[in-house]
Amino acid sequence: MKRSISFLVSLVMCLTFSASVFAVENIVESVAKGCEKEINKYCKKVTVGEGRVLACLYAHSDKLSGQCEYALYDAAVQLERFVAALVYVANECDEDLEKYCSSVGIGEGRLLACLDKNSKKIQKRCNQALKDVGLK
Repeated sequence: MKRSISFLVSLVMCLTFSASVFAVENIVESVAKGCEKEINKYCKKVTVGEGRVLACLYAHSDKLSGQCEYALYDAAVQLERFVAALVYVANECDEDLEKYCSSVGIGEGRLLACLDKNSKKIQKRCNQALKDVGLK
């Protein structure tokens, strides 16, 4: 059971860092555009990274425009959908990860590459999950 949980966490991390870069960049860009006035007014001296700009926006949440609030809400919804998709894939591919990819290192898309390499051997449900979320 511990090994299965480890694989689930590994897959989520793998997918998050390899397949989501484009999606995350779009979300960040959306928030940056939607909250441009607020970022320039309240957060322009904040060092970017590690959630500091979001923390700044939160600190000034009583002054945010409707446009900025919507951009933040929309980003949260998109991230929630993304996490749900990752959990779905992790659940559907758990057995295949353990069977075919147990010796594969975590990170840099290696687990996803392993699943792809073994796509003819992995279960239908895993292949379907990868297709459903756009990873195949």
